[in-house]
Amino acid sequence: MRDRTPELDMTIEGEFRTPPRPPKPPVLNRILVWAVLIAVLAGSVAIAAVALWLAMIILPIAVGAAVIAWAIYRYQVWRAGGSVRGMASGGNVWRP
Repeated sequence: MRDRTPELDMTIEGEFRTPPRPPKPPVLNRILVWAVLIAVLAGSVAIAAVALWLAMIILPIAVGAAVIAWAIYRYQVWRAGGSVRGMASGGNVWRP
């Protein structure tokens, strides 16, 4: 390939010719590309919808679990209230 000289396409007047335009793809190819693009977009929207639906199903369960955990925590703080008040006055945490 090194021994080949570059080929220039020029007119007789010395101007360069414009390279020929590549042929347009057939209509069926363009329709296929658009159909695949629309199918991918529809699949993405469907997956996003399922993810949002799942999040909406799980959200009330998570909020309920958080409320129960908070209530149990408050109950434990209330039960340990006497010993915590005793610690503030220098009491021992490890009582018999």
